[in-house]
Amino acid sequence: MLQLKNVSVVRGGTKIVKNVNLKFKEGHIHVLLGANGSGKSTLAQGIMGVFPVEGEIYLGEERIDSLSINERARMGITLAFQEPARFEGIRVKDYLLLSSRSKRMSEIEEVIKMVGLPKPVLFQTMDESLSGGERKRIELAAVMLMKPKFAILDEIDSGIDMVSFRRIGEAITIMKRAGTGVILITHNEDMINIGDLASIICRGEVIKTGAPMEIRDMFTSSPCPVLGVNA
Repeated sequence: MLQLKNVSVVRGGTKIVKNVNLKFKEGHIHVLLGANGSGKSTLAQGIMGVFPVEGEIYLGEERIDSLSINERARMGITLAFQEPARFEGIRVKDYLLLSSRSKRMSEIEEVIKMVGLPKPVLFQTMDESLSGGERKRIELAAVMLMKPKFAILDEIDSGIDMVSFRRIGEAITIMKRAGTGVILITHNEDMINIGDLASIICRGEVIKTGAPMEIRDMFTSSPCPVLGVNA
């Protein structure tokens, strides 16, 4: 289990994330739903160690909030950023080999198929020739090859076509079946359907946690239901 106890993130003297208490389970998909600017990405980067946090973060029984990004990664936490990294000149297959635990091309080919990309994409370079949807799916393939305990996917579904959207949802479900705990950060209420549990985050605070459809209905009515405004 990955647990947050009264976690806050302060940036530039402003508390962006405020006293978040959440539990994430391995083999479950927990959707964090919030409008743009609600603090979702800041929370994700706080969990990963990109930003320092106030409060406590536990992986199992071990407190990890003082650990570095690399230490958290070695313990099995991975973050896919909202904007995938660009590695100009490197081929897709070489990028995925860096992520792969097994270093087997057969596994890389299998995962590329899972995210709905054709085998020839492995021999393309990581440049502007790839569409936004292709880059998001390649990033997701890299996360799958890492086989983390917990994968934080920061708006992996944003800015993509409908085919990519469907394939990404299917691939996330495959990760869940493999035992990975997925923290799916999104502002798209349509993605909530694959979740086991969901939370609304507004202005840095978790407003409500509950069944995905309940949270979807609440968010659709108002992205900031307690405050009654559109954040």
